[in-house]
Amino acid sequence: MTRMHTASIPTRRPVRQLLAASVGNAVEWYDWYAYTFLATYIAAEVFPESADDSLVPLLSTFAVFAVGFFMRPLGGLLMGAVADRRGRRAALTVTILLMGGSSLLVGLTPSYDTAGVLAPVLLVLARLLQGLSVGGEFAASTTFLVESAGPGRRGLFSSFQYVSTTAGQLLASGIAALLVAALSDGRLHDWGWRVPFVLGALFSLVGFWIRRGAEETRSAEQRRAPRPGLLEALRRHPRESLLIGGITAGGTIAYYTWTSYLPTYAELNAGLAKSDALLAGTLSLAFFGLLQPLGGLLSDRFGRRPLLLFFGLGFALLCVPLLHLLSDSFVVMLLVSCAGMILLTGFTSISAAVNAEVFPPRVRAAGIGFPYSLTVALFGGTAPYVGTLFKELDHSGLFPWYVAVLCLLSSLVYLRLPETAHKELER
Repeated sequence: MTRMHTASIPTRRPVRQLLAASVGNAVEWYDWYAYTFLATYIAAEVFPESADDSLVPLLSTFAVFAVGFFMRPLGGLLMGAVADRRGRRAALTVTILLMGGSSLLVGLTPSYDTAGVLAPVLLVLARLLQGLSVGGEFAASTTFLVESAGPGRRGLFSSFQYVSTTAGQLLASGIAALLVAALSDGRLHDWGWRVPFVLGALFSLVGFWIRRGAEETRSAEQRRAPRPGLLEALRRHPRESLLIGGITAGGTIAYYTWTSYLPTYAELNAGLAKSDALLAGTLSLAFFGLLQPLGGLLSDRFGRRPLLLFFGLGFALLCVPLLHLLSDSFVVMLLVSCAGMILLTGFTSISAAVNAEVFPPRVRAAGIGFPYSLTVALFGGTAPYVGTLFKELDHSGLFPWYVAVLCLLSSLVYLRLPETAHKELER
């Protein structure tokens, strides 16, 4: 009987399971990056510098802080607990409804001229809900993806976490670019910036429909067992919680540096034209998305640890020389971007599987969600700010070393990590 509890429960509809997990993640990151790309227009309408109310700049600062450093870990903990207590599918339903609702709220937020201080208050609320859903989405979809995989396919299924993340980022970039090209600056300020968020709400409805037909991945025994407490994962598994942080630290700073900050870094430190930097970043991001399933398949065949060490030691050794190679050349920027994406795939393609294999099923989602989201907030989300700070302090050369050291420290964790690729997932 014990053997049955550890064996994988194969799904009859693997494509539906992959879609159910991936669509929400894609919509989540579509919303997140749409806000990033259109932040200038949103700020001008909702947080105008000329606002008489002193609360307006304060709310602007609080919105960035709350979403980046508070709501994501909280979302990982709360939505992870929902997934462990009520089921993975239930948590996925909640997170996608949060995504759609918060996206629609952003799209319908009135301007400051129309509603006064209520406008930034509503936008802050929307961003808080988005931050909650970001943290919760990773916890629930990671667990759901890996538990949906058949024998020898957990790495492959895991890779779709970042396939969908990349798809959402590229979709947001493409729609934002189309709007900028098609609309005048005045129309963008008036109503154009709202369009991607209304679309995001519609995309969420599609995701909700797909997720309603997904199969629950918790075993029957887990559904009958007493429900875990909110902090049970942290209380009973402190070592595993710290392990998630160690696994994630190097990977998250490398990811945010290469996928988000690198174009800005090249502009600030190598004099590359903004258009060339953004085009190279977009092309390398598409290349990165295509690499993910290959990394997952390799890990299913050769193990998780070789890929993690390929990433960690590769970045520790090559991050500094790669960033020093950057110049005002588009070709050099593209080659540096793609080289980093190849190394990064060793982490991103299998991070969901590695995380899920650390915790027992009773607290798997919450156990992953909180330490992962906290580590991302501390090291990943702050990467652009740390890089900019080093530049302002006239020590821009230290930032590559900062990334390299964190990757080296994570590599020490990978060296001691038990190999789990060919073991059955505990159910």
